Amino acid sequence: MDMQKIIDIGYDLIFIYGPKLLMAIVIWFIGLWIIKIALKGVKRGLEKGNYDISLKKFLVNLLNWMFKIVLIVVVLGTVGIETTSFAAILAAAGLAIGLSLQGSLANFAGGILIMIFKPFKVGDTIQAQGEFGTVKEIEIFTTKLKSPDNKEIIIPNGTLSNGNITNYTSHEMRRIDLSFGVAYDSDIKQTKELLMHQLTSHPKVLKEPEPVVSLNELADSSINFIARPWVKTDDYWNVYFDVMESTKEALDAAGIEIPYPHNVQINKKV
Repeated sequence: MDMQKIIDIGYDLIFIYGPKLLMAIVIWFIGLWIIKIALKGVKRGLEKGNYDISLKKFLVNLLNWMFKIVLIVVVLGTVGIETTSFAAILAAAGLAIGLSLQGSLANFAGGILIMIFKPFKVGDTIQAQGEFGTVKEIEIFTTKLKSPDNKEIIIPNGTLSNGNITNYTSHEMRRIDLSFGVAYDSDIKQTKELLMHQLTSHPKVLKEPEPVVSLNELADSSINFIARPWVKTDDYWNVYFDVMESTKEALDAAGIEIPYPHNVQINKKV
């Protein structure tokens, strides 16, 4: 092959592929600029939504890679490279990964839902999946709780997001439900006044909503009263234990009996 043919082939390559290559370079840099602008908009939207910081980083990185993969496919198509098989390979790989990681993807989706809808946050006390504890950390795949006896509980986000969740600290106030049983010969009015005094005299029981004391049940061996004070959520257990103890002492001092099971032994002479 002589030099003239080589030069002719070079000119052909330049004129045929040069414009495509130039266009691909332009598309690449414009695409990167558009991706940068889009990601900034996504970041601003996530910041306004006050989403979890780990969710923000994850979503931004995920979108960044997705946009760049799409941009690479477009650039390759502009140059003239067949992208149909490339897209098919990506789809097949995605399907294979999805089938092999079904459980992990369910936990991943559950973590995203928890971070977006926020049924609880770090520091809340919740009950879910038969477990009770304070939320220590919310991750993409799992949520970690700290139990009252200082054990770490790890719950997969897939099951957590699809089950019932009781959040004990989502509101500023909580109602304490107490039950007291007294003997049938007790004075109802006196007992109600005594129980109400125990509630209203406690400094951490709220005035509004007002505490309630009512006769709840005429049981087999006792008259049962319910006492329902409202307290700040942080004071719940302190008030609960205080009122239980002070009420027992007040009932004893007033001579009001709290019934308890008795065993009666009968001896018959034959």
